[in-house]
Amino acid sequence: MATTLAEVLRRFGPQYLRTHGLSTAQAKAWRAIVSCRTPALGGQLLQCDGCGRQQWRWHSCRNRHCPQCQAQARDAWRQARLRELLDVPYCHLVFTLPHELNALAAVHPRWVYETLMHCTAATLAEFAANPRWLGGCGAFTLVLHTWTQDLRRHLHVHALMACGALCGSAEAQRWVVPTRGAGFLFPVQALSRVFRGKFLAALAQATSAAALPREPLAADPGKLLQRDAALRRHNWVVYAKTPLAGPADVLDYLSRYTHRTAIGNERLVAIDGERVQLRVRKEAGKRRTVSIPGEEFVARLLQHVLPPGFKRIRHYGVLASCAKCQRLAAARALLGMPQPNPAACEDACAFMRRIAAAEIGRCEHCGKGRWVLVGERAADRSALARVPPLVCRGPP
Repeated sequence: MATTLAEVLRRFGPQYLRTHGLSTAQAKAWRAIVSCRTPALGGQLLQCDGCGRQQWRWHSCRNRHCPQCQAQARDAWRQARLRELLDVPYCHLVFTLPHELNALAAVHPRWVYETLMHCTAATLAEFAANPRWLGGCGAFTLVLHTWTQDLRRHLHVHALMACGALCGSAEAQRWVVPTRGAGFLFPVQALSRVFRGKFLAALAQATSAAALPREPLAADPGKLLQRDAALRRHNWVVYAKTPLAGPADVLDYLSRYTHRTAIGNERLVAIDGERVQLRVRKEAGKRRTVSIPGEEFVARLLQHVLPPGFKRIRHYGVLASCAKCQRLAAARALLGMPQPNPAACEDACAFMRRIAAAEIGRCEHCGKGRWVLVGERAADRSALARVPPLVCRGPP
C-alpha cells in the first residue's frame, strides 16, 4: 500500500506535538490532511447498477495544503484562465530570497511573503514601464513557493510574463514587443539588483518602524549588521527560463506550479522505522531517494503552511483585477485575437464536467455499470476527536 502524507502525520504526529505547538493555520491544515477522504468528513454509499458492488466515496477536505485535493482545483483554475492568455511568447522568471532571511520568515512569514511578492511585482512593473525594455503595462502572474524538494525552506516566486506590453492612452493604445526580440525580455542581473534594493529598503523601513517585534537577531546588533552586510554583498538570484510559445503550452506550464503542494503522496516512498523516505529530483531530471527522521519531516512540512488568507497566486498589470476586462480586450484586439465567446467558454466548462462525471460515474469493476447513490453518512465528529490534540498558538 502506498505511503500517504496523512499516514506520516498519524505515525509521527504525537511525538512531534509533545514538544511543539502549532499555529491555528497549521492545526487546520493538519486536521484536514489527516481527515481527508475518511469517514471523519462523511460520504456517500454508491452501488453499481450492473454488478451490484457497493463502495463508499468519502468527502475531501479541499484544504490548499492537502495533496489529494489539488488536481480538481488546478483544472478549474486552468479552465478559468483560458480566456486571459495572449497569443505571444511567455517568459518564466524565478525570484529567490537569500537563505539569510529564512530565520526572519520563520517568525514573520506573512510580512516576508507579502514583501517578496510586492517587491517582485514592483520590479517587473518597473522594467515593463521602462521604454528601454517595453515602455508599457506588462501582463504577468506570480506564484509563491517556499520549499525545496526535501522540504527545506527556500523562498521564491515563479513569474510568468507575456513578452510584450500594452502602452499608450486609452484613445491610442498599441502593443509593443521586447526591444531585443521575443527571446529576450529583461536582463536578469539588472532585475536582481533592483529586486534586492526594493526588498532591503522595505526591510530597513520595517525595522525602523518596529514592525518586526520578533526579529530573531534583534538581541544581537552585531549579527544583525553581519546579516545586512551579507544581503548587500551578493547579487540575489533571479533566473529566466527559455520563453514559451503558444497559449496552450503556457497554460499547461503554469498550471504545474499554481496548485502544487510542498510534497505530494506520489513522492513518498515508505516509512522505514523512525524515518520517512521520499524521492527528490537531481540534475537532468533524475531522481534519488532521501531519508528524513519522522519528527523532522513533520517540522519541515509545517513550515510551509501559509498564513490564513494569504493569496499565493496573484495577477498584475494587464491581468490585474481592477482593469482586467478593458485591458485584456484592448490587448486581444491589438494582437488580432478574437474576443472569447462566453457561450463557448461555458460550453467548454460543461464539457469538462460531463467528462469528469463520466469517468467517476462508471464502475471500474465491471466496466459497464453506473454508480447509483443508495446512502449517505454525515461527518463523524468522533473520528475527528481521535486526531491527536493540537496545541495551538496564535497566527504569526
